[in-house]
Amino acid sequence: MLSDEELLAFIKPYYENKDVMHNLWHIELVQKQVDHIISLGKYKVDREALRLALAFHGFVYRDEIAIRTYLSEKGCNEALIEKCILIAHESQRPEIPVTLEGKNLHDAHVLEGGKTYAVVKTLITGSVRGQSLIETLDYLEKHVLDKNKCYLPETIPLCAEMNDFTSMFYRELCQGISDQVIS
Repeated sequence: MLSDEELLAFIKPYYENKDVMHNLWHIELVQKQVDHIISLGKYKVDREALRLALAFHGFVYRDEIAIRTYLSEKGCNEALIEKCILIAHESQRPEIPVTLEGKNLHDAHVLEGGKTYAVVKTLITGSVRGQSLIETLDYLEKHVLDKNKCYLPETIPLCAEMNDFTSMFYRELCQGISDQVIS
């Protein structure tokens, strides 16, 4: 088993140049949700595969070969490597996870900061990317509103609550902006 220090040393360069909403703090927030979901559902999961998948989920789609090589060099068996890579891919938003660990990580990724977080993350990420508020709201409308989905029984209502809040926030902000522009 890889130590937390070894794993952090490997992943840190991959997250250093990511924006503030996708850096190592993001990993910590998702880990808290993973633990919360496991506790809610009293799930028995492969914690090592889940830990590794969480660490790699932010760059598995770009650097899968480097991840596989690293894990192999660290003595991880092929079954663990395959499982953590699968879970990391399953955690991505457009994917439909199949494994229990993949559902857990996917749902934790969607819910990472609670019901208000999708709005906060979208606004901050848009700002970091240099988008105007109108451009960010357009992105929110096209890529966030009602696009989040969870798969575990305990997370489905939490996701619905988050989606409802995001829609309400979007409508109220657009109305407020519209009223200001017209006045």
